[in-house]
Amino acid sequence: MEHPNRCAMLRRKSLYYLRYKIKHAEVNDYESILFIPKEQREQTRSPFGRHVEIPARPQFLRRSRRMDGLPAPDEVPVPASFADLYTDKQTREFCGDFWYETEVFVPDEWQGKEVDIRFGSVTHRATVYFNGVEVTTHEGGFLPFCARITEIAHYGAYNKLVVMGNNELSETTIPCGAVATLPSGRKIAKPYFDFYNYSGIQRPVWLIATPKESIVDFSVAHAIEGTDAVVTYSTVTTGEHDVTVTVKDEDGNTVAASTGKDGAIKIPNVRLWKVRDAYLYQFIVRIMDGNTVVDEYEEEIGVRTVAVEKNNILINGEPVYLKGFGKHEDSDIIGRGFSAGVMKRDFELMKWIGANSFRTSHYPYSEEVYQMADREGFLVTDEVPAVGMFPSLMNFAEASTGKDTAFFARESTPDLLKTHLQQVEEMIARDKNHACVFAWSLLNEPDTLDESATRYFEQVFNRCRELDPQKRPRTFSLLMNSVPSKCKCYQLSDFLSLNRYFGWYVMGGADIETAEKMFREEMDQWAELVGDRPMIFTEYGGDTNGGIDKLPSVMWSQEYQIECLEMCHRVFDSYSFVKGEQIWNFADFQTTEGIMRMDGNKKGVFTRQRQPKRAAYYCKQRWESLPLNYKSE
Repeated sequence: MEHPNRCAMLRRKSLYYLRYKIKHAEVNDYESILFIPKEQREQTRSPFGRHVEIPARPQFLRRSRRMDGLPAPDEVPVPASFADLYTDKQTREFCGDFWYETEVFVPDEWQGKEVDIRFGSVTHRATVYFNGVEVTTHEGGFLPFCARITEIAHYGAYNKLVVMGNNELSETTIPCGAVATLPSGRKIAKPYFDFYNYSGIQRPVWLIATPKESIVDFSVAHAIEGTDAVVTYSTVTTGEHDVTVTVKDEDGNTVAASTGKDGAIKIPNVRLWKVRDAYLYQFIVRIMDGNTVVDEYEEEIGVRTVAVEKNNILINGEPVYLKGFGKHEDSDIIGRGFSAGVMKRDFELMKWIGANSFRTSHYPYSEEVYQMADREGFLVTDEVPAVGMFPSLMNFAEASTGKDTAFFARESTPDLLKTHLQQVEEMIARDKNHACVFAWSLLNEPDTLDESATRYFEQVFNRCRELDPQKRPRTFSLLMNSVPSKCKCYQLSDFLSLNRYFGWYVMGGADIETAEKMFREEMDQWAELVGDRPMIFTEYGGDTNGGIDKLPSVMWSQEYQIECLEMCHRVFDSYSFVKGEQIWNFADFQTTEGIMRMDGNKKGVFTRQRQPKRAAYYCKQRWESLPLNYKSE
């Protein structure tokens, strides 16, 4: 039986991908499918041996069940979302099954190895066929999965790969939503969340060969002893040979070593990974047969500790104040498709503005983002895609009414929980060794007003603690109706994460003075209840059209965005247990159409094209003036 973490280990280390030519063609049928044509392959070295990047040109055409080839190809890029590549609305709003196809060359020298296809993600579910044989299915659109093709591959020849994806939403999958059928019979997505339901093969796909005896899991946990560090590790392999672990510093010097699948390594005079001052050691894990290396795995790992004590978040025992954003994987044209260029630009902007953290709202991001966050020293709250657990797209508006939904009391809840736990497991398996990941966010804006939520949350929180070798803090982001007197789940969080829109959805514009009063009244209640526990604000702010300047200010103007942020910051500064502020949002992003949205959500401090609004200069001034240990006792 395959180890559940094996796929998480089959990851590439480079930050860069090849780009491919795009060929456009007209789409004539709303029942479109996607597939990938033949492309030249480039072989590179992976931690486990040879791997080949699967070509990146998916295509639209009419629905077909043929496994011997799909007619009339139309070329588009992978990784990418397919929605914004075309000019017709039916393609953009397509909901249902879509198909990809390609031919993949499997090298003859791979015979005798285990061969897998690794998908960074397919949103939201996939069935994979290889040479006409179904090899795997996967639920969840933001985490990797693998398909074993060892026994059915044709070596030294081309093989046919077909993927059927599906982007429909329901209340038993995460993120949650529904599907509506139009009078024409066409289906459209009805998300319960406020971001666009981008879909497709949105992250890279790799063909990977590994030895029959291989490393399938590697975990670390850290402790500091004076000037040294003790790294406890655990390795899982498919055989019985010895395992060695070697640790090298950034200059390539060996600083520690150990033998055995499980053990502890002492790193003398350790250089710790710190916030915005990162240092990464290279851990080299080998299966040895005498002097022969059977398999080898390398990973760059930062040594640091995380703890929550009283009302402080501690990194290496030192208090930190979080400054940053909720973000989205969202950019022009490619939607949620991974782009190394966009990623680089985002990190440069976060460094420029003085940020030190972000939340992966509302799903785990592409793993290259975590690699860069490790290298740049950013703290990341890693969020499972448990969003929309409130039956309304406009939950951000209805939240202030105190509407009681009892979302987790439905008959479908056991199926939802099964999916939720699976994706928590996959997220931790992939991301557990990243120094940047200091906390897990297990839900965003769920219904918390009924006892059924408590029972549901307890299972998710407990499972997260069981799976994480580093026992990081766990949290979830509270919706605006999850107030101290009504929320039945806040006590499960190691630190509180609040989404609050006083001055925007609640008492906006000329009523902002009243909004501040209401905000402080709620904060006083929290202070009495959990004043000894840290709180961060994971969402706050207001929509802004970057082209509108208005004196005196009005809502949607750049001036009002700054006024709204200033009001929130006055409140934050008044409470010693508030230990972080993450503005919603880093950049404008696409959403479903609606009268509350003007071509997307405009709460970004930067535009969707990654240019600063006036609020960015205000935030830069504030954040550069706040010390890392702001408000520490």
